Amino acid sequence: MSYILITGASKGIGKALAHELAQKKQNLFLVARSENELKALAEELKSRHPIDVIILSLDLSAADSAQHIADYIAERKLSIHTLINNAGYAVWGNFESNSLEEQNRMLWLHIQTVVNLTYLLLPFLKKEKQAYILNIGSTAAYQAVPTLALYAASKSFIVSFSRALHFELRHSNVSVTCVSPGPVNTNFVNRAGMQAIAETAEKFGISPTLLAQKALQAMYAHKTEYVPGFSNKLGVFFATHFPKKLVEKVVATFYKH
Repeated sequence: MSYILITGASKGIGKALAHELAQKKQNLFLVARSENELKALAEELKSRHPIDVIILSLDLSAADSAQHIADYIAERKLSIHTLINNAGYAVWGNFESNSLEEQNRMLWLHIQTVVNLTYLLLPFLKKEKQAYILNIGSTAAYQAVPTLALYAASKSFIVSFSRALHFELRHSNVSVTCVSPGPVNTNFVNRAGMQAIAETAEKFGISPTLLAQKALQAMYAHKTEYVPGFSNKLGVFFATHFPKKLVEKVVATFYKH
């Protein structure tokens, strides 16, 4: 029996991915902070689909979280054929105005946990006939974003890391894909305290279910990088081809704190 590991699986994009994969009769290993939400999701999925679901309640921004997951897998001799690095959140506001501790926790979650978990799970993934790594980036990765400075920078890291890893593993059984969505209609905006742009984000956002479907299609198609939606693709084009100062000015207006 082999599993798909999803981080940040209790809500939002992670929960939508769990539902989509359960429909494909994939066994799931779900990791998130909220044990109650994980339990409820696991029971729902198992009642609807002939699959096994393992849950692990864990703060993924903790320094030892990736090692804890790897030890859990090794001790139980689990097989993992897919790793989905989905967990994430934003800290909104000017860099100097936000808590350094909270910003460092976000950076650890987005960067170190992804790096450590990928490194520690690659030996497990390489034991499988075909394995996948899916990293969830963001269209924020393609330009500097004032008031989301570290969030955007951390997502730039994810895109770059994913592309390099995809190339390094191109002759192996492990395919690496980075999916960078724009606005998704989850609790992301409220979690970040970005109520001022909530209406606009919802207007241009897509459902987590649709994103999950598109992300999995890209992963199974062995795509290196995928930006869902025409408007998001257009935004990335402008961000990467127009003068940086102009792009930053426009983006700063939209994300004004």
